[in-house]
Amino acid sequence: MGAAKETLGEEQPWAEVSPDAARRLLIAAVEAFAERGYHATTTRDIAGRAGMSPAALYIHYKTKEELLHRISRLGHDKALDILRSAADGDGTPTERLSAAVRSFVRWHAGHHTTARVVQYELDALGAEHRAEIVALRRQSDAAVREIIDDGVRAGEFDVPDVPGTTLAVLSLCIDVARWFNVAGRRTPDEVGATYADLVLRMVGVAPQG
Repeated sequence: MGAAKETLGEEQPWAEVSPDAARRLLIAAVEAFAERGYHATTTRDIAGRAGMSPAALYIHYKTKEELLHRISRLGHDKALDILRSAADGDGTPTERLSAAVRSFVRWHAGHHTTARVVQYELDALGAEHRAEIVALRRQSDAAVREIIDDGVRAGEFDVPDVPGTTLAVLSLCIDVARWFNVAGRRTPDEVGATYADLVLRMVGVAPQG
């Protein structure tokens, strides 16, 4: 399944990447990495999927690892933006945690091919790039932990272990990328709503209605 086909309808895949050739190569790399794994994918594979020559690839990306870093950086920036927006948003901690989970899960379902590469190929990055991405992950963790801390202080959440619960929430959401199938019965929005309800139960919020 191509990365372009997975993207939610209102968005253009990798619109922030230019020129067009660099964007096509990025989409091709996502497809190849998701299908074959980073280490089994060659630059020739990526160039062929993009309808370009291997030499053309090196005009835009010096190495295969640079391509993976670009994909990972963009994906983690998007994840952090989703979670940070929810943490800084209006509403009660319950409302903000629900919004965070809904949006985070929706992205991982709607962009499941991209998300699998972003979330599960971290160890293929070089040391410097890996450290950069790990720092972004820590910021995402901090955003969710902040919401849960707020909920505990407000008396909305019953959470004895905030760091452990934060890890569980993020792991639950990220795993959607591994199993989501666009041909399945549930849409990304429906999965997001289900997971938001599950997470609120995890933190001790009584179901509504």
